[in-house]
Amino acid sequence: MEDRKNIKNIKDIATKELIEELRNRNGVKELIAEPYDSFKIMVKEQILEETGPAIILVVID
Repeated sequence: MEDRKNIKNIKDIATKELIEELRNRNGVKELIAEPYDSFKIMVKEQILEETGPAIILVVID
């Protein structure tokens, strides 16, 4: 079993590093909104409308 003392606290890991790890995993879809690209995410009655730049990860696990 891996020694847990060598594992960083997840709070200490930069967001960029987390994204790099997640984007390469199975069950993760990545969408990229370039600067000034508008996007809308709708889930039931929740709606998020934003403008890029943005990386959108959909995690199906």
